[in-house]
Amino acid sequence: MTGEGRIPHINSASEEGSGEQKQNSDLLSRIEKLNAIGIALSSENDMPRLLEMILVGAKLITRADGGTLYTVNDDNKLNFEIVRTTSLGIAMGGTSNRPVQFKAISLYHRDGRPNNERVVAYSALNKATVNLPDVYDANNSIEFDFTGPRLFDERMNYRTRSMLSVPMINHEGKTVGVIQLINKQNKATGEVLAFDRNDTHLVKSLASQAAIALTNKRLIDDLKELFDSFIKTIATGIDEKSPYTGGHCKRVPLLTLSLAEAASRDTEHLKEFKLTEQKRYALEVASWLHDCGKLITPVHVVDKATKLETIHDRIHLIDTRFEVLKRDAEIAMLRNLMKVESDSPEAEAIERRYHDEIATLNSERDFIRHCNKGSEFMAPELQERVKSISARTWCNCEGHTTPFFSEEELKNLLITYGTLNKEERQIINDHIVVTIKMLKSMKFPENMKEVPEYAGGHHERMDGTGYPLGLTREQMSVPARVMAIADVFEALTAEDRPYKEGKKLSEALAILGKMKQEHHIDPVLFDIFIHEKVYLPYAHKFMNPKLIDIEEPFEIPGYPFKMQ
Repeated sequence: MTGEGRIPHINSASEEGSGEQKQNSDLLSRIEKLNAIGIALSSENDMPRLLEMILVGAKLITRADGGTLYTVNDDNKLNFEIVRTTSLGIAMGGTSNRPVQFKAISLYHRDGRPNNERVVAYSALNKATVNLPDVYDANNSIEFDFTGPRLFDERMNYRTRSMLSVPMINHEGKTVGVIQLINKQNKATGEVLAFDRNDTHLVKSLASQAAIALTNKRLIDDLKELFDSFIKTIATGIDEKSPYTGGHCKRVPLLTLSLAEAASRDTEHLKEFKLTEQKRYALEVASWLHDCGKLITPVHVVDKATKLETIHDRIHLIDTRFEVLKRDAEIAMLRNLMKVESDSPEAEAIERRYHDEIATLNSERDFIRHCNKGSEFMAPELQERVKSISARTWCNCEGHTTPFFSEEELKNLLITYGTLNKEERQIINDHIVVTIKMLKSMKFPENMKEVPEYAGGHHERMDGTGYPLGLTREQMSVPARVMAIADVFEALTAEDRPYKEGKKLSEALAILGKMKQEHHIDPVLFDIFIHEKVYLPYAHKFMNPKLIDIEEPFEIPGYPFKMQ
């Protein structure tokens, strides 16, 4: 066991002889390596590489033949993260592409007793450095269980001799891992030596830096995971708010990133655009949050499945009025029949007029029901028929004669396409204004400052006729233009919209092509979308197989070649 202490003072050449000068020079060299390792640790973002750097650094500054780095998991066990034995050519974990096969070591027995029999567990539990010149020496001050090392030695024809275990303790005094080194070697002869006091101090210094780096990395990862779960919770809330757009916020990120990656590979028109890891993450976040403004959009507007729907579908009120008119027609017929002979020509004419009136009312009712769906373009002649029907009157429950449609009902029935009137469309469109406002209020780090711009541009058009800012292609970043295409394609192929069925793949691509021709979407990104078949994996994952009809080649508007 080693005690606390400081790294010895390095004497100058005038104070000591050449042997000590050499020793001091060697120590100074190792300290410089330690400093270099510490600097490298602070800049490494990849966890496996970070752990590997810690162990390899410890082996380097002590000249250890073997070593293992353990981390403490949430189950109070020590995971084998990195294993290296130079003389045996063993490399597991880290960048070796070989996973560590060893089972985690429990810090406590099943009965709750601390597992002090294992050196590495003892070191972790007691926050103690263990330095053993010879692990098999019966005179060791603490009796440890070396069954594992013995089995390893027998199987590998190896001799584990010196061992140094140093806990990695973070700023909270918590053990986050252990560095264990095996068989320090003489630099010149390869002879196995005991780890000395300088080795202990150097590794403890490295372990301290490693604990800080490891804790910081975990903290960053935990905060990122928390942030990711938070934004996905927001997206889930938006999707769950409306059963009709249930998967939109989940599907758009996948399509956006796929197209962005394809664009990043382009070496002709978009060679300046490179999707770095930071830019990719910012785009992913923006994709998840691109509709966050819909949190304030009224549900009855988002879910408006028919023209007359508000909190409820007013078509049922119209149906009732038609029934009232039919009742009135029947009453009028019966009253008129009472004034004439039952078998007279006048009676036949009265009944004939009644049946004609009922047929007209049924036809008008069916027509209004169809118009209410808003599933197709409403031509001017159809709008005129609605207006002619609105000229009817009916007698309400209070005995007052009133217009057949209220002004609000007539305005909604005359909607040219879809189910939203001008005011409701503006409410829907305002969600992007709120999205931008919400995202600009968030304190994004420097590498994510573009998130509001990425998310806020998916309703803009390349010719400046989009909303909310009327941006042109030149005013938009590539990621924002990418998301605009992803948002449209998802909407075209989605089968959960209240006002339409999902398009066939060929139809969706044709519509995108026309949007390119009309300068609504980015032409270069559209060509990449088609040429790289970005749509195909998405279609197979999310679309009804019956709607994937691209087996036969066909012409896509705006695209110069047939798609094979």
